[in-house]
Amino acid sequence: MPKGKHLVSKEVKQQILKRIKEEGVSVPQAAAEHGLSDKTIYGWIAKGVTAPPSVIEVSRLKRENQTLHEIIGRLTVKLSLAGKKELS
Repeated sequence: MPKGKHLVSKEVKQQILKRIKEEGVSVPQAAAEHGLSDKTIYGWIAKGVTAPPSVIEVSRLKRENQTLHEIIGRLTVKLSLAGKKELS
């Protein structure tokens, strides 16, 4: 095995990737916690992205996107109104 390299069990890889995907742990944070490089984890992520998203995932993302657009719209209106009040 090359110097500086060590094997990570399949279970540990899955645990790390699950924390990143489901818990929002950043790749640099997960890498530091496990003594790995960011590049290693990004490689695992890239290898795992082989299939297109499911219809359910696409629908979920569309709903999330719509919700975010609505939030941005409301915030934009509030900021616009707040700016007009300052000018009065």
